[in-house]
Amino acid sequence: MHIRVGYELIYDCPAPTPMALMLNVHHTRANDIIAPDRMTAQPDVPIRTYRDGFGNWCSRLTAPAGRVRLSGQAVLRDSGLPETVPCVATQHEVQDLPDDTFVFLLGSRYCETDRLMDAAWELFGHAATGSQRVQAVCDYVHRHITFNYQAARATRTAWETLQERTGVCRDYAHLAIAFCRCLNIPARYCTGYLGDIGVPPPHGPMDFAAWLEVFLDGQWHTFDARNNVPRIGRVLIARGRDATDVAITNTFGPNTLAGFSVWTDEIQA
Repeated sequence: MHIRVGYELIYDCPAPTPMALMLNVHHTRANDIIAPDRMTAQPDVPIRTYRDGFGNWCSRLTAPAGRVRLSGQAVLRDSGLPETVPCVATQHEVQDLPDDTFVFLLGSRYCETDRLMDAAWELFGHAATGSQRVQAVCDYVHRHITFNYQAARATRTAWETLQERTGVCRDYAHLAIAFCRCLNIPARYCTGYLGDIGVPPPHGPMDFAAWLEVFLDGQWHTFDARNNVPRIGRVLIARGRDATDVAITNTFGPNTLAGFSVWTDEIQA
């Protein structure tokens, strides 16, 4: 199957405003891209790209004073099959973990492992290790948190999510990631496109999605505490320690987000 993904962001800037953006499909899907998602700006401004420390594609520009429209659209091949979730995958001993996974065991801005350590071991310490323990974490977070788009808050941490019992997909991901790290399982935050392909209506408003990847059996595996079922057509944009590392936009000056649209559609191959 083919999937069309894209976005349109409209900003009002009272003065020229530098921006850093993370909106390109991740390089690991490069072989699937039929039409690339090149960012365009109206009015036209120079855009330069770079790769950050986590391997994500990033863009930099300076928005002129006034209104600026940023957009991009890609078409990708996809299997059209639900993603595979490991039933049995072994957990590594900490001393055996590859060096590049170790950062994903540590606390971060939104994942306070120090505050959640006792709760993690109390809740999941008796669960089987490896993928079964990760699934126990996702099951708990899925049941414990009530999805509420109106309650979204950019500053909510994993600890606050546990206390407030409400949030959006990034909050589900942060709490599951923090629990996994407390249990000595490397976990990283992912953001990207996730449409409603194969999901019966009603469908909610389209937005970028968040999920997690955990390191088991020598490789990274996708888990999704928000949806907690295999999905079709997940398209990765970026990975990092938490939402701080993969912000869709960072703006360096006053501005107003005047328009925001995201789409993910199955199209005729």
